[in-house]
Amino acid sequence: MTDQPTTIELSVPDGRAEAYVAGPDDGSAPGVLFFMDAYGLRPQIAGMAQRIAGWGYAVLAPNVFHRHGPVADLVDDRQHAMERVRGLTAEHLAADAPSYLSALRDRCADGGVGTTGYCMGARLAVRTATAHPDEVVAVGGFHGGGLATEEPDSPHLGLARARAEFVFGHADQDRSMPPQAVGRLGDALSAAGVLFINDVYAGAPHGYTMNDTPAYHEESAERHYRVLESLLGRTLR
Repeated sequence: MTDQPTTIELSVPDGRAEAYVAGPDDGSAPGVLFFMDAYGLRPQIAGMAQRIAGWGYAVLAPNVFHRHGPVADLVDDRQHAMERVRGLTAEHLAADAPSYLSALRDRCADGGVGTTGYCMGARLAVRTATAHPDEVVAVGGFHGGGLATEEPDSPHLGLARARAEFVFGHADQDRSMPPQAVGRLGDALSAAGVLFINDVYAGAPHGYTMNDTPAYHEESAERHYRVLESLLGRTLR
């Protein structure tokens, strides 16, 4: 059992990736794969992972930017965050996700796992669920961007393969997820026949869960924790 998030290293196709882990590590608790936002692994992400672990889950939050360097080299470099986001392709995630799931499996109970993602991490959570439908049974996506675009590889286009329940909490007036995109995502979720919530949080800016940024919006952040805890309880317990 880890009382506070600790850092481990795991093998990925391109080498090694760090990850925060929190909660039981003895296979006694369901697993949650946590996809960070564009600013990467840092104390804020550690605190969020620990809060989720406190609900009774084994949590793993990988450094998805491992190709750009270790956490220590990236944590204070927000200037190039969007360059790293643009450099993280769907193909990179497809290569890495099995390693993330395997590392989580080494720590968590048998059965389906959940995933939650923030900002660009919401896209990663959706893609992981659609690529691994037999493993991922719950997906949370909060202030996500680019979830339902007109690009041929848009995340929403894979939803027909998913078997998870989805909960989305979109930021109000988010340029990376405008109303038409929220509607397009809702239509795709309906067509896929999955259980879902596709809400817009009024007054919430993009990044509303992150209390180490000016975008933090406490009311919406706490709402997100309530709906995420409920989702995980319904699907993993």
